[in-house]
Amino acid sequence: MSFIDSHCHINFPDLVNNIDAVLAQMHANQVTKALCVSVNLPDFPQVLALAERFDNIYASVGVHPDYENEIEPSVAQLVALAQHKKIIAIGETGLDYFRLTGDLEWQRERFRTHIRAARECKKPLIIHTRASAEDTVRIMAEEGAQEVGGVMHCFTENWEAAQAALDLNFYISFSGIVTFKNATQIKDVAQRVPLNRILIETDSPYLAPVPFRGKLNQPAYVKHVAEEIALLRGITVEEVGQATSENFAQLFGVY
Repeated sequence: MSFIDSHCHINFPDLVNNIDAVLAQMHANQVTKALCVSVNLPDFPQVLALAERFDNIYASVGVHPDYENEIEPSVAQLVALAQHKKIIAIGETGLDYFRLTGDLEWQRERFRTHIRAARECKKPLIIHTRASAEDTVRIMAEEGAQEVGGVMHCFTENWEAAQAALDLNFYISFSGIVTFKNATQIKDVAQRVPLNRILIETDSPYLAPVPFRGKLNQPAYVKHVAEEIALLRGITVEEVGQATSENFAQLFGVY
């Protein structure tokens, strides 16, 4: 039995300062790989350094939609950075109308830049969407995101939004939120998404699953996400681990 954490931020201080322990806990909990996701360009070298240092850590390149006052990346810049063999995705990118308000056209333009870069370098997208599902899916379709596919990470939207993303060749990833008692909408989606289109993640250091809710999250805890999905679907945790690991390999080309 093994698991893959498809989205984490182990370059953040609380985790990178204890990276050997983080990796040891992964091993102890049968978490074989983790994808460390970029949120801005100034910190990207640190993300890449982790992927270069550890065989089972991979990385992405991108600028998160919550980071407002950043130098905007160009398509050419993202494509150039994505040439490294350990960079397996573009993102995280997307839209977030929950944290930020006002004129968010800059956010939509940044999102389009990432999709164009992904299409050019032929690597999948890691997409963040919060309170913005309609615009997110619309821009994905307009920019041809289905050509490269990707993952809707830390999914919190309804089944209709999931279905729209699935129709665009995207996977749906569930975080520790699916273990929260009141997360009824997410639990519903987790039961309905085809098993061959599901990924699991921690989004650590955030969103620790039950029984660690409110504490520092880490990739080792992704097995608790798998356990909850298994419970919801009436299958074994081994089946969830195998399917999500195969899905990760299929999407990111990492075997």
